[in-house]
Amino acid sequence: MERYICIHGHFYQPPREDPWLDRIEPQESAHPFHDWNERIAAECYAPNAASPLLNGDNQKIATVNNYAKISFNFGPTLLSWMERHRPDVYRAVLKADRLSRQAYGGHGSAIAQVYNHMIMPLAGARDKATQVRWAVQDFRKRFRREPEGMWLPETAVDLDTLEALAKAGIRFTILAPHQALRVTEIGRGEWRDVSGGRIDSSAVYLCYLPSGRSINLFFYNGLIAADVAFGGLLHSGDLFARRLLEAFDGERGGPRIVHIATDGETYGHHRRYGDMALAACLTSIESNGAARLTNYGEYLERHPPAHAVEIVENSSWSCAHGVERWRNDCGCHTGAHPEWRQGWRKPLRQAMDWLRDQAAALYEKEAAVYLRDPCKARDDYIEVVLDRSAKSVERFLKRHAAQRLDGGEKNKILKLLEMQRYAMLIYTSCGWFFDDIAGLEAAQVMRYAARAMELAREINGADLEAEYLRMLERAPSNTHGSGAKVYELLVRPARMRAVS
Repeated sequence: MERYICIHGHFYQPPREDPWLDRIEPQESAHPFHDWNERIAAECYAPNAASPLLNGDNQKIATVNNYAKISFNFGPTLLSWMERHRPDVYRAVLKADRLSRQAYGGHGSAIAQVYNHMIMPLAGARDKATQVRWAVQDFRKRFRREPEGMWLPETAVDLDTLEALAKAGIRFTILAPHQALRVTEIGRGEWRDVSGGRIDSSAVYLCYLPSGRSINLFFYNGLIAADVAFGGLLHSGDLFARRLLEAFDGERGGPRIVHIATDGETYGHHRRYGDMALAACLTSIESNGAARLTNYGEYLERHPPAHAVEIVENSSWSCAHGVERWRNDCGCHTGAHPEWRQGWRKPLRQAMDWLRDQAAALYEKEAAVYLRDPCKARDDYIEVVLDRSAKSVERFLKRHAAQRLDGGEKNKILKLLEMQRYAMLIYTSCGWFFDDIAGLEAAQVMRYAARAMELAREINGADLEAEYLRMLERAPSNTHGSGAKVYELLVRPARMRAVS
C-alpha cells in the first residue's frame, strides 16, 4: 500500500514544581483538581491510554490505547511528574511504544522532546547542546531505546538547532508547512519556492546542513491540523477519518503520507471526548483498508526522501512573527485579554539572559577547580536528575572529579550543577506565551530564576537579585505594575514559605 496516515500528538505541560519543595503547590485555576497536571492527566493523558470505542448504539465494544497507534512525544518534565503521580498512565505510555514497534516494523511511535521546552533558536550553543543531550538521555532511560525523532518546542527552528539534533543522531523532526522555504529534487533540478505553506506535505524531505550533516523533515498538513485543533473535526471519528483520507485526492502518484501534528491535549482536554473521536478515527482507518497507519520512523525507512528542502529560519508554528512571541510584544497573545499588551516580554527575556550569563561565568570559574571538563559534566548531570540516589551521585562525581573531594566540595559541585539546571528552566517557553507577566507560567520561570540566584549566593556570596529586580522594573505588568512587583508578590513569598 502506497498511502499512509500518521497522527502526531505533542503532549506537554510546563514543569510546575516549586523549586524549593520539589512539589506542585495547589493551583486554584485548576479546580476541582489540585493542579493543572492532575486535571489534564484526568481529562486527556489517562483517557487516551484506554479510550472507549462505541458502536452505533453508543455501547462500549472495546478500549483503545491511542498512543500505540499514533506518533507522540511527551515532555521529559511531564513524564517525570507522571512517573511519580500517575504511574498507571506512565506505564501505558511506555507500553504503547513497545506495541507500536511491533506494528510499525520495529519503529517506536514515541519521539523525544527538547528537555524543558526551550525556544531553541533563542538559545545559545551551549544550552542547545545540553537540551538535546538531556532529551536523548531521558528518552533512553524511559523507553529503553534510541530516539529516532525529536520534537522542537513550538516547532521553533533554525539551522543551528537542526545541527544540534543531527549531531546527536536524531534522524527527523516535524515542522509546520509555512516553515519550508524552497525545495528541489535531490541530485538535479532547480529550487522551487514553496514559502507561505505551499509545500507538498505528503512527502518527507532532506535538509542539508552547513556542517555537511543532514536531517529529514516532515511538514504536517496545516489545514487538517487546524481543523482538529480549532474546528469541528473531533465531533466525529468517522468525519475525522474521512477528512484524512480525502487528503489523498490528487494527481501525484507514488508513496504518500497524510500526517498532522497538534497539541496532544486537544484529544480530551481542549476538546472534550476528543480521545474517543481519535480512537474511532484510528479504528475506522484500520478497518477501511484505504490507507495504512504508520509512524514517521517506519515511513522514512520505507520511503526515503526524493527532495531536499530549505527552511525558514527563526520560525515556529504558533507565532506569525517567527519567534518574537518569546522575546517581544509582537502582537501574538491568547485573546483572553485583547486590551492587554505584552511589553513585559522583552525585559523579562533580557533579565533571564543576564542571569544566564552570570550563572555561566560563575559555573565555569568555580567548577573548573573540581571538574575535569565542566561542560561535559553539565551535559552528563541529567544522570543525577534522573536518579538522585546517593549511589548515582557518587558514581557521577567519581567519573567527573579532577581530584579527591571532601563533603563540602561535593556539595558545592552539586549546587553549581543545580544552578545550571535552573538557569535552563528559566527559559521554559510558557513563561512568555501568555498574556501577562503575573500569570502562573511567567511567575514559575521567575521562581526558577530566584532559586538559581539563591544557589549562586550560597556558592560564593554573589548577590544577583538586586540587578535582576532592577531589570524587571522595566517589565510592565497589565495587573501588578511591573515584573519586579510580581516578583515581590508571587516569587519571594514562595521562597519564604519553603524555608520557614
